Amino acid sequence: MKLKPQISVILPAYNEESIIEKNVNILVDYLKSIADKYDWEIVIVDDGSNDGTGALADKLAKKHSRITVLHHHVNLNLGHALRTGFANAQGDGIVVMDLDLSYSASHIERMADALFHEHADIVIASPYMPGGKVTGVPKKRLILSKVLNRIIKSSIPGKISTVTGMVRAYKSEFIKNVSLKTSGYQINPEIIQKAIILRARIIEIPAHLDWSGQNSKENKRSSKLRVIKNIYGGLMTCFIFRPYIYFMGAGLLVLIVSLYIIGWIFYHTITLMPELTIEADYFDDKFSYALGIVFNNRPHAFLVGGFTFVVALLILGIGFLSLQIKRYFDELFHLGTYRHKSKK
Repeated sequence: MKLKPQISVILPAYNEESIIEKNVNILVDYLKSIADKYDWEIVIVDDGSNDGTGALADKLAKKHSRITVLHHHVNLNLGHALRTGFANAQGDGIVVMDLDLSYSASHIERMADALFHEHADIVIASPYMPGGKVTGVPKKRLILSKVLNRIIKSSIPGKISTVTGMVRAYKSEFIKNVSLKTSGYQINPEIIQKAIILRARIIEIPAHLDWSGQNSKENKRSSKLRVIKNIYGGLMTCFIFRPYIYFMGAGLLVLIVSLYIIGWIFYHTITLMPELTIEADYFDDKFSYALGIVFNNRPHAFLVGGFTFVVALLILGIGFLSLQIKRYFDELFHLGTYRHKSKK
């Protein structure tokens, strides 16, 4: 019988030669300080580094018996690294940390406490929620991160402030049974999306994202901000969360344009009718004649109005279909995950 839960700290690593020894030793010392509460292990996933990261990680594993190193022969990106870590973690809870320690080691205990004491499936370290803090992050990167999180946040149910962040804690039983496919950084929103489908309990704790030491020589890293790629990835994540919002929003916009044009045609037809001197026994005869005059004066209005009305109906129809398909996907994913879990 376990007297205390075990946590597995996963550290994805790619070309971290300059910081890996120092920061892993900081994490080891910290985990030893909370050993009365949690048993622990560290899982380093060397994601095809082409510097000395892998060799240094192996050296650390020989020094500390609770460190396991897993190597990818080539760089497979963050999604693959996390999936490798999840599959090999032995703990009751899994904590993902960034090796640069931009989130300090103290977040581990706080996330683990919330995970086990508040019966959560996912705990997110959130610098963007009330009580959170950001220090030293380059303005360009900070703005991009906040914008992406706000965009994605608007597309998901619930009140999650930090959707794209990597530093989180997971119940091992939960995350090991979630089918994940993303290879890049979009795995973090993907996890949230699928957790929502599975009705998982997701909570956030205030966190301090501190980049104040990232520009020093010993901490200089090779990662580059790929703005266009990140924006594209964020928008695609929103589309995956709620595709019908895009279609219905676009459809309603086109419908408003078409109704404005149709209203303009109708208004000018009605106002023209009293001015007509023709004799007509029925209202529709006079209306048709006035409509013909309006058409002769503005034929393009009829063309644009009719075309945009048909397009609006088509887009709205696609929106309703995507809503139905999304619901089918959610239910099938939920059922498939439940069956996969029950077979274990």
